[in-house]
Amino acid sequence: ILLSSGATVTYAHHSLIQGNRAGVIYGLIATVGLATIFTGFQGFEYYNAPFTFSDGVYGSTFYMSTGFHGIHVIIGTAFLTVGLFRALSYHLTDHHHLGFEQAILYWQTTKCP
Repeated sequence: ILLSSGATVTYAHHSLIQGNRAGVIYGLIATVGLATIFTGFQGFEYYNAPFTFSDGVYGSTFYMSTGFHGIHVIIGTAFLTVGLFRALSYHLTDHHHLGFEQAILYWQTTKCP
């Protein structure tokens, strides 16, 4: 799911550079949607896990590593949601989108836990 979101955010970025506003919006909607689905699956996994944080080394390692990754994904989703609202408000142009590019770079690191 996160690898697919990398493709959709790249599509949104290239659409912005080419002046395709609809592509930016659809790409960001798809990216935020995929990120939300991923976060939902992670929550489902936590809820149904047969072990807890205090069950030993495996449980604590699992929850710490996936938890930090999950927080990273949630923060990246927030950044991209702000980018989506800025695109909807006509704040981004092909030459004025540094914050959006930084959000994309942050997002691309979410796939490397």
